[in-house]
Amino acid sequence: MIEFKNVAYGYGGGDLLTGIDLSLQAGSFHFLTGPSGSGKTTFLKMCYRELLPSAGRLDIFDQDVREMSRDGVADLRRRIGVVHQDCQFLDHLSVAENVALPLTVAGRAVDGEDLMALLGWVGLSKQADALPPELSGGERQRAALARAVIMSPEVIIADEPTGNVDWDMSQRLLTLLVELNRMGKTVLLATHDMNLIRVAKQQVATRVLRISNRRLQAAGADL
Repeated sequence: MIEFKNVAYGYGGGDLLTGIDLSLQAGSFHFLTGPSGSGKTTFLKMCYRELLPSAGRLDIFDQDVREMSRDGVADLRRRIGVVHQDCQFLDHLSVAENVALPLTVAGRAVDGEDLMALLGWVGLSKQADALPPELSGGERQRAALARAVIMSPEVIIADEPTGNVDWDMSQRLLTLLVELNRMGKTVLLATHDMNLIRVAKQQVATRVLRISNRRLQAAGADL
């Protein structure tokens, strides 16, 4: 799905990341860890072509990211769903309208039953008509996850989605991501929470990646 070959990313005369070799296979579940400022968000942005590598080769869906056409980029954005830690919504639209926004922007019809089923899956049926400022932090993150998967992407990338919620909500979000993985989706989740990784390892086969000293490393079994 996503393949890094000796990839580096740098700016201002130095590399933030270097020598990255990684293949994310279809249906895999990866955690990404590392200290603040180590480059986790930069790595994730390369995974959905928000940033281009400064060296090496990066293929997404068997296409070199530097050679993608405009249509190719648009197709990539439909096939990868992204959940940001600081999820942004349009405050004048309802939760349901915000979740359906990717479909609306793409000019696709919104099936009301499917939309409500998705909101029910993330536990937000009662908040469908609420405005984003009325949601709690955990509800916002679940709405962000629903919005990320409404186009039925093949890959879900989540950047610290549990960073601003309590432990119970973190486990609830993890359960949703594990369910997506069991449906065949590829999941890449950045987190600082080692307890969350331990819980996930009891539910699904996962691989833990760690950024350290500008390089991406496979973490050991003992976390």
